[in-house]
Amino acid sequence: MLANARFGNGQRIVLLHGFTQTHETWTQIVASLDEQFEVVAIDAPNHGNSSDISLNLESGAKAILDVGGDATYVGYSMGGRFCLTAALAEPGKVQRLVLVSANAGIEDKEIRMARIRSDEELARRIEQIGVPKFIDEWLQQPLFSGLTAATNQRSIRLKNTPIGLSSSLRLCGAGRQQPTWSRLQNLQMPVLVVAGANDTKYVEVANRIAATIGENATLKIIQHSGHTPHIEQPEHFANILQKFVSSTGNH
Repeated sequence: MLANARFGNGQRIVLLHGFTQTHETWTQIVASLDEQFEVVAIDAPNHGNSSDISLNLESGAKAILDVGGDATYVGYSMGGRFCLTAALAEPGKVQRLVLVSANAGIEDKEIRMARIRSDEELARRIEQIGVPKFIDEWLQQPLFSGLTAATNQRSIRLKNTPIGLSSSLRLCGAGRQQPTWSRLQNLQMPVLVVAGANDTKYVEVANRIAATIGENATLKIIQHSGHTPHIEQPEHFANILQKFVSSTGNH
């Protein structure tokens, strides 16, 4: 059973965080939503209170669906990989899908294999230096340049374990995600695709995902934000999410 926290009443929204985070990453978003919705924030496999639960994307997606049930599924980065996998596997349970700074997989096999090797090196690095040093290195990436010492949620990330994070990379890293671009058009539920305007790589990916899905996809590019729009622009992000859920019917 994956650890989760539930807040409020009403239509259910399930929140899935990214690599090195926990369900607490969504605290500001939950505060904006819990009066109108039932919000379920889940600790993904190998993270937070689920640090000893090792599952790959497919089995992890099933476990997440078992906890979340019929709901709107919101996934950021790694969480987006889980949510997309869940939506393709059991679309009847995913009433709406929200992908934040997420990808549909690395198509080039050589690049995908190189990413697996890179993630293995990172996994070994975590095991060698421990979580605090690794988190400091992780947050130095240009990807997170929009975060500050006040917003980078370092204290939340430190709640993870070396074995949990290394296992997550080996089982659920970007290289382990099977490319699903050709299946995106099969998604029939309303889909919201979100990226931060300063994160040019994922703006391009988001545009392609939305275009590939088709008419049931909504694209939102959040200004003054990088790879973590739910942290960098939480009020704007929560407002977009609230409007999307309220204005779209279940499939």
